[in-house]
Amino acid sequence: MKVRLLMIGKTQENFVAEGYQIYKNRIKHYIPFEDQVIPGLKNTRNLKDYDVKQKEGEQILKQIKDDEVVVLLDERGMLKDSMDFSSFLANQANQGFKQLTFVIGGAYGFAEIVYSRANYKISLSKMTFSHQLIRVIFMEQFYRAMTILNNEPYHK
Repeated sequence: MKVRLLMIGKTQENFVAEGYQIYKNRIKHYIPFEDQVIPGLKNTRNLKDYDVKQKEGEQILKQIKDDEVVVLLDERGMLKDSMDFSSFLANQANQGFKQLTFVIGGAYGFAEIVYSRANYKISLSKMTFSHQLIRVIFMEQFYRAMTILNNEPYHK
């Protein structure tokens, strides 16, 4: 199974980019992983939140193939602890899916068209984090799941 992370907009903060890269390098030792940044929208001041979500949603859906399993990282998703998340990943791999794609939306979240396409929604916390910071949080949890599945001591 290959894993991909789709994200809206470039990382703005150096500390986020650095943390993200640390975990990305670690994850590549366990599983084929790629990421893809969908450029953020320009000139959105005159757009309503709904319109921004719609336009971003259209861009997200253009990047997703029919046979991909899509997991939205979303505040309305299922809460999982690290052990549950590692079990989720193992189950997806055991079902023989070729591509598992996680998606981090923009600042306003996801449009309904994206929710309709998603196979799963997972929340990483009851708290709200910026869509930039969630990148590092997700990557750390993904790395943690890989170490759990490989019986390594990172998860104590």
